[in-house]
Amino acid sequence: MFARPPITCVEDLRLLAKRRVPRMFYDYADSGSWTESTYRANERDLQSILLRQRVAVNIQRRNLRTMMAGQEVSIPVALAPCGLTGMQCADGEILAARAAESFGVPFTLSTMSVCSIEDVAAHTSRPFWMQIYVMRDRDFMARLIGRTKAAGCSALMLTLDLQILGQRHKDVRNGLSVPPRPTLANLLNLTTKPRWCAGMLRTRRHSFGNLVGHAKDASDVASLVAWTAEQFDPTLSWADVEWVKRAWGGKLILKGVLDVEDARRAADTGADALVVSNHGGRQLDGAPSSIRALPAIVDAVGDRIEVWLDGGIASGQDVLKAVALGARGVLIGRAYLYGLGALGQAGVIRCLEILRNELDLTMAFCGRTDIRDVDCGILWSPNRPWEVSG
Repeated sequence: MFARPPITCVEDLRLLAKRRVPRMFYDYADSGSWTESTYRANERDLQSILLRQRVAVNIQRRNLRTMMAGQEVSIPVALAPCGLTGMQCADGEILAARAAESFGVPFTLSTMSVCSIEDVAAHTSRPFWMQIYVMRDRDFMARLIGRTKAAGCSALMLTLDLQILGQRHKDVRNGLSVPPRPTLANLLNLTTKPRWCAGMLRTRRHSFGNLVGHAKDASDVASLVAWTAEQFDPTLSWADVEWVKRAWGGKLILKGVLDVEDARRAADTGADALVVSNHGGRQLDGAPSSIRALPAIVDAVGDRIEVWLDGGIASGQDVLKAVALGARGVLIGRAYLYGLGALGQAGVIRCLEILRNELDLTMAFCGRTDIRDVDCGILWSPNRPWEVSG
């Protein structure tokens, strides 16, 4: 029996997750819309930014701790809201939340999660964040916000870029469903994933936990899917954001901003943070990468609202580059989902350990000792970081 090679980077977790997670759920996480050009640009543009190596600097004492939305974090990273996390691994949201809690970073639960908000609250000891959409059923939204308060969540994240659902070709081809449809192709694929199947047999959580029993006229899987498809609201406006802010009354994070004008409107709402994000390249294919959009938004509103980045973060170097360009923190999605699919809770912790180690070493090589002091001075070409040829 050969020992498994050590996991040294997020890519190792991705490859292991690909072997262990059923194709439809792995593809759900590891895909973008249409040609996936924006999904790939998120990663490519981060990789193209070069760093300034400095020497003969005292780097003995280093600090990665900072604040995100008033919460102390061990590194400037939070786990992004990801739908169907509980299909990457049985009880996935609970395991990811526990991992984040033990590591000292925030976890964000998606409305479209498999484990319910009450489930996650019952299995964790510290407040987490909750993500919602503006839905047509405002009564459901109001009740969900009430449940978020009852669960003791410390912040609410409102996703703004999902008024309509972008098409992801892999999901269409795979016939994505929760739970999986018993087609011949799906059944054959499941026979190659015994670890995943064993986990799912041990849990009762197989559907959308935040919706079952709470969504009107949705008593079974088919009606629940139909209800969900009709709920994303194309009439979303800034007045709805104000309504959510009043109904919630606590820390509010606005996710899905790519445009400077929208960033100004977001800051005008009095929200605590905004997330520069293109939804991981899963909505508008052909939109700019998040890291390209970041500097102009920081320049426009960074003195009025915390600006974070989401999209393409796959290493501690990526985290450092985002901070150098003005982000106060980043969200990770695919990276921790790979860890979860590969090794469960331990895989999420390993993902965070990898990011912390890479962030710490890279910051030191750049001659800085405190993440709060990192700025564009660590970049080889701070003004035009994508145009450096080498």
